[in-house]
Amino acid sequence: MRTNPAIQAAIDLTAGAAGGTACVLTGQPFDTAKVKMQTFPSMYKGLIECIVKTYKQVGLRGFYKGTTPALVANIAENSVLFMCYGFCQQIVRGIVGLDRKAKLSDLQNAASGSFASAFAALVLCPTELVKCRLQTMHEMQLSGKIAQGHNTVWSVMKSVIQKDGPLGFYHGLSSTLLREVPGYFFFFGGYELCRTFFAAERPKDQLGVFALYSGLKPTLIRAFPANGALFLAYEYSRKMMMEQVDTY
Repeated sequence: MRTNPAIQAAIDLTAGAAGGTACVLTGQPFDTAKVKMQTFPSMYKGLIECIVKTYKQVGLRGFYKGTTPALVANIAENSVLFMCYGFCQQIVRGIVGLDRKAKLSDLQNAASGSFASAFAALVLCPTELVKCRLQTMHEMQLSGKIAQGHNTVWSVMKSVIQKDGPLGFYHGLSSTLLREVPGYFFFFGGYELCRTFFAAERPKDQLGVFALYSGLKPTLIRAFPANGALFLAYEYSRKMMMEQVDTY
């Protein structure tokens, strides 16, 4: 039975939201350490020192600064990403002259994910900007770059609007696109290659889920649980919804 395109898009969007939520809740502490080390490289000698100093200075909650915008960012990004992934797969089928129901190669799926990431970057950029500022709030206050008290989502948003207007939320969009477009080519490409490799004679949608990782030490550590949780939540929530649709 062929699923209605609107229903398929809604399923992909919902499954992407579930994956984004799982990704943030699993990987937020490591992401916070990564952002701190990238923003203030001279302040921390390594990952362990960053973790120890953060815990001593602001406690466990310091690792979860920016969780709210991170949730919004990842839910929005992954919802748009996986919804557009399905649309981009159809575009790729049209470009290469395949039937709408034809299976794409791993390379073609990688290209679809790369195209989809450009749309996801439009919703990711504003929320990631707020998240990163919240994650480095303590260091920025210590260095005197900002005054005490500007440590909430709304205060950061108000500061950006007052200083740069609405377009201020899109500072770094070009660099975000330069990261996301090639990054998601390898992300989806690697994911599909892993599924193909481990699938053997079973269909891909019956696997457990494997994820790739890349980047600096905190990102490497974060990638295993966070991306694993992302695809696990996406695949299983999508599979459950598809089964429910097929029963009607």
